[in-house]
Amino acid sequence: MNTSPVNTAAEQPHRFDPSGGCPHADNARLLARGAVAPVVLPGDVQGMAVLGHDALKEFLAHPDVAKNAQHFAALQAGEIADGWPLKTFATVQGMTTADGDDHRRLRSLMSKAFTPRRVAELRPRIEAMTDSLLDRLDRAAAAGDGVADLRTHFALPLPMGVICELLGVDAEYHDRLHHLSNQIVATDIGPEAAMAANREMVEVLGAVAAARAAEPGDDLTSALIAAREENGDRLSPHELIGTLMLTIIAGHETTLNLITNAVRALCTHREQLDLVRSGKAGWADVVEETLRWDSPVSYFPFRYPTRDLTLGGTVIPQGTPVLAGYSAAGRDKQAHGPDADRFDITRESTARHLSLGHGAHFCMGAPLARMEATIALEQLFTRFPGLDLAVPEPELPRHASFVGNSVQKLPVRLSGRRP
Repeated sequence: MNTSPVNTAAEQPHRFDPSGGCPHADNARLLARGAVAPVVLPGDVQGMAVLGHDALKEFLAHPDVAKNAQHFAALQAGEIADGWPLKTFATVQGMTTADGDDHRRLRSLMSKAFTPRRVAELRPRIEAMTDSLLDRLDRAAAAGDGVADLRTHFALPLPMGVICELLGVDAEYHDRLHHLSNQIVATDIGPEAAMAANREMVEVLGAVAAARAAEPGDDLTSALIAAREENGDRLSPHELIGTLMLTIIAGHETTLNLITNAVRALCTHREQLDLVRSGKAGWADVVEETLRWDSPVSYFPFRYPTRDLTLGGTVIPQGTPVLAGYSAAGRDKQAHGPDADRFDITRESTARHLSLGHGAHFCMGAPLARMEATIALEQLFTRFPGLDLAVPEPELPRHASFVGNSVQKLPVRLSGRRP
């Protein structure tokens, strides 16, 4: 039972910068005010953000919190314009916007692709793909005077290749799908560009679905189509496209940011890298601490209280669009201790990070993302033990989004190669 005093004092809402940037300074300032903060989204849409670890954990599993946009009061009142940069997060049809029986139905269909056995069977393929991409990174560095963009040549094509192989998406679509995913998660995009990106994404995924319908394979898209045809009410055409869209975006953007952020963290905390090399910590520890310390998703849209909800001493009105503040919760000192701002792969904490979600909507692909990142980091630093950033970390250009949390490029200098 929440016994915190209800916050009724007027506060100046935090106005999100549509161009993104590093979230941690703003997060610390907001957390000092409380676990829940009023925010202004692009287009002057009023919302709330849940920032504190304990409040977020409660919110993510609360029975009176929904994902379906029928509970988004401003949207239902016609106050949200077409082309609003965050509208896709609210209106796309799929697991992330479904509740109750619909959510269980969609999750059941998807779960077949992410069973422990199926994920384990992907390990040899991921290891081989990683090895090949390290060759590609090496060639790019050789052509660039020893410097290459690790994000472009390694951190991106690995998870994109894995998720597209799982879905049965041909390689010819990979670059376009990444570009469109970037457009959809961008928060600084204009209305016309936002609508164009959504239209093109639907067209591309429609072509993918048509190809798999014509030539079914041993992939998730073919399985989803077969399930729809066996029982017409199990997966509608809109749900099929929405599910593919969400799986591709979540399946590569999150892991792309995770790998990128982990490499940045290790390059700027060499003593932590030495702990792994000396056997005092493992690569899995690097992955978990990166997820906590520099979450690949900063603020994820949306959830909506189905009644006025008091959380962390603050009232969140019914129908308010609420963002899950994963990057803030990861550095909440009340949960992770006074040194929560420190990157420490040997950290012992009773509070497990929430960066992959919690409750019914916990990330289904979490084991796959963890495995990809662990393999990628181990093979990368084994092949290139002297790898380091080619520019000072503060100069790296940040994501143009307050949803994703990472940098746009990661130029690294390769040295100390091992065969």
